[in-house]
Amino acid sequence: MPTPPAYFHQDERPAGVPIWRETLAGLEWLSLHASPIFYGWGAKRGDGAPVVVVPGFLGSDLYLLELHCWLGRIGYRAYLSRIGRNAECIDLLVDRLFETIDRAHEDTGRGVHLIGHSLGGILSRAAATRRPERIASVITLGSPFRGIRSHPLIMGATTAVRARLQRQGRRRDCYTGRCGCDSVRALQTLPPVPQIAIYTRSDGIVDWRACVNDDRETDFEVSGTHVGLVFNPAVYGLIAARLAAATRPSGAPTTST
Repeated sequence: MPTPPAYFHQDERPAGVPIWRETLAGLEWLSLHASPIFYGWGAKRGDGAPVVVVPGFLGSDLYLLELHCWLGRIGYRAYLSRIGRNAECIDLLVDRLFETIDRAHEDTGRGVHLIGHSLGGILSRAAATRRPERIASVITLGSPFRGIRSHPLIMGATTAVRARLQRQGRRRDCYTGRCGCDSVRALQTLPPVPQIAIYTRSDGIVDWRACVNDDRETDFEVSGTHVGLVFNPAVYGLIAARLAAATRPSGAPTTST
């Protein structure tokens, strides 16, 4: 798929998304725990490849623990991102992510798969563009990598984080799409590794249209909420299938998926 000339739109716009729907995320958690796939039944098995899970805006690794443990249960070597709370300079967060990626690569001697939720997917795509030799694939979950199009309450939180960073002496455009740091500039191109985007049209946090590649081969729609994407049984099925398709023994020929 050809890369659009300005893939990540620099301006920020509030989105009229139904944030009240996010109160239903708990139902997805219950559905996951009632689903056979959560216990590994019917999931395509992994072969020990390293997978790093990356949290979204204002989040930490804590809420990804179930996804992390499930990945281990189906045969992958799973890692938490160790980036701390995702409310920092994007370049700093990606540098922290590189430390985990390097450790996962050194532990296994293999390319690292990244799964990023929301802003964590943006960090993952930036990391894959900057260091493609270390990355095996990227899966984004409700990640607005086409531009910041969020509910006004989220936009307000973004503004508060930006103000704090500027008080700390960060560059004037830090935490905006106009920042000239390596990681934000990396968002202008598609990662040169296999990647898919999982999204939901009922997203109550970001405009789903900012979360897709406009490519039927790499965009996957599910029903549910933005927060609930990390607890959604359909998402877990897609993750298992795509990781298995992207994983191959060392030295095996590359095949299209």
